[in-house]
Amino acid sequence: MQKNIGSIDRTLRIIAGLALLAFALFGPETRYNVYAFIGIVPLVTAILGWCPAYTLFGIRTCPLSSKPG
Repeated sequence: MQKNIGSIDRTLRIIAGLALLAFALFGPETRYNVYAFIGIVPLVTAILGWCPAYTLFGIRTCPLSSKPG
């Protein structure tokens, strides 16, 4: 897996993921709280630095590495 998520994108995913999880755990009791656990997805993709949807659509928000090869 080659990283395709840049630092700004990664930061925004962490913030969004934590906000959704906080709502799921500490928000008002509604039947929609379970949907907030979708916040796990942006957290995992931020940790890995790789997004499968970006791969499908050919999107890349991280700079290309300048490794010779």
